[in-house]
Amino acid sequence: MKKWTISLLCLLMACFFCSCSQNNQTAEVISLTIWGSEQQQDLLQEMADRFSELYSREANLKITVCEESEGTCRGTVLFCPEAAADVFCFADDQLVSLVEAEALLPITFEANLVMQECGGEDSVAIDAASVQGTLYSYPSTASNGYFLYYNSKYLTDQDVRSLDTILETAQKNNKKFGMDFTSGWYLYSFYTAAGMFTEITEDGTSNTCNFNKKTGPYTGVDVTNAILKIAMHPAFENINNDAAIKGINDGSLIAFVSGTWNAASVQEAFGDGYAACKLPTYTVDGTQLQMHSVAGYKLFGVNAHSKHPEWAQKLARYITNEQNQLKRFEVVGEGPANIQAAQSESVQSSVAIAALSEQMQYGHLQRVAGSYWDETFKLGNILLAGNIENRDIQELLDEMVAKVTGEDVL
Repeated sequence: MKKWTISLLCLLMACFFCSCSQNNQTAEVISLTIWGSEQQQDLLQEMADRFSELYSREANLKITVCEESEGTCRGTVLFCPEAAADVFCFADDQLVSLVEAEALLPITFEANLVMQECGGEDSVAIDAASVQGTLYSYPSTASNGYFLYYNSKYLTDQDVRSLDTILETAQKNNKKFGMDFTSGWYLYSFYTAAGMFTEITEDGTSNTCNFNKKTGPYTGVDVTNAILKIAMHPAFENINNDAAIKGINDGSLIAFVSGTWNAASVQEAFGDGYAACKLPTYTVDGTQLQMHSVAGYKLFGVNAHSKHPEWAQKLARYITNEQNQLKRFEVVGEGPANIQAAQSESVQSSVAIAALSEQMQYGHLQRVAGSYWDETFKLGNILLAGNIENRDIQELLDEMVAKVTGEDVL
């Protein structure tokens, strides 16, 4: 009798598990979509497959990975939030506008644990992922800043301290130094070096900006004229990311400003000459000023319109956990936001991460509303063209700041 009871129990248990398996196969498919950069496509697909397998007993998960740059993610999401991915990666400077548009779901799944892993609720990483104390995203990387890559076959560690010397050396070798002057993300480095700042206001739709003022001994005109001089140098080349990769591969570019996402490509192209360091100084009104930068993070957010918000949060949390942040570093070279992952031996030995760490003492979180991007894009293009209309620089800056702050519509 005892044996029969045990056998019956085993049979019932087997039927139960079989039933669960069959129910899972016939259950409604939970479809989720992830958006990430080109460099992360294979990696995200691998993570998605592991996630589906991990939770295969709980759900019939079908996860699609699609390409969307972190830099353009905000615009694509806001074009039609309802049609955007369930989980998407974006740069932290886009967070406020995404929250204002109610496109992001506040994070509830393991939020306290995430805060601990990133250094606490008062850490820069959590600040970058939050708005008014509410966590709206999972920090993924702490390396969304920029620094200088250079080819040490042409430039010494002394040469790269000054942008003047970099440009002179590049010109002598018929080579180029590259940077993107059409983006306010990079132009920011020149103005903040002179003590000028811009940031979003409490209403979340406009900015404060003093690029047209005098701070200390320097004016916005001084800085803008310095940028114009660099833009007109024969060895300067305005580049976006694609142009930078092309330039290092064809040998025309021996130094450029970028971030850790290009580390593997630069190392392959420069070979034994692969090197990186903090940004150089540049000349403003006869004085050398240390270029500053944006200290940025890449975040994974959950679409507020997701049909499966709980699973979307679980997925976003999974692809940003400690193990996967280390995996992301190994594959695409981006530094982890997770404290334990960042302290690993492999991360600490990275040339690019070391350069970023050196630059971080001059780094700032950048939170700005959309008008800043539009107007700095226009300013950058005017300077790249050599100010051919001979616009008065002060008037040009006054006009830009009025639009950046919204004063022109008052």
